[in-house]
Amino acid sequence: MPAGGVLLDVGSGAGAASVPVAPPAGRIVAVDQDPAMLQALAQVAAGRVPVSLVEGIWPDVAGQAGPADVVVCANVAYNVGSLGSFVAALTSAARHRVVLELSAVHPQSSLSPLWQQFWNLSRPTGPTAEDAAAVVREAVGVQPAIQWWRRSWSFMGERGPSTVAWIRRRLCLPEERQAEVAAALERLPELGPSAVATISWPGRLSQKPA
Repeated sequence: MPAGGVLLDVGSGAGAASVPVAPPAGRIVAVDQDPAMLQALAQVAAGRVPVSLVEGIWPDVAGQAGPADVVVCANVAYNVGSLGSFVAALTSAARHRVVLELSAVHPQSSLSPLWQQFWNLSRPTGPTAEDAAAVVREAVGVQPAIQWWRRSWSFMGERGPSTVAWIRRRLCLPEERQAEVAAALERLPELGPSAVATISWPGRLSQKPA
């Protein structure tokens, strides 16, 4: 990240992937479809780094966001319908580098045994972070770098009542089955995948002409 450069955070949420990078980032452009998350980011960054907020869905609002030195996108790719065009737009917006972070498998893949237990449904095992890297190779025409690491916190939070209730609703189960869900969760080794991939590749100005 160039000192004082512009950092574009796509699907920013409250800024977990961008605010800690200021400095060296001199300005953050945050894109998110949730205005409450954008305001939360603005509050966290207040007095630390100038922030521009863009409400909308990527890449529809790419023109409003404008170019940046580095583009980051963390824990968003799972919900993208067309990842190829999505990462192509990230690359076009980045002068120097794109950084895409996602768990090795879908964040809710840990719940697959519960779908089997309560509904006798087998959930798909993909797509994975390696599939995402393959999409980058195809859409952008470069070999991305991949760094593997493990997060120390659960993607779904602690095993408290609120998390159990959220998972129960996710499983389409009524409130009277809360205790069953809580018991089933105790048998899961983790509530969300701890293995994470950081995938990065050159932005448009760093790529050599063919």
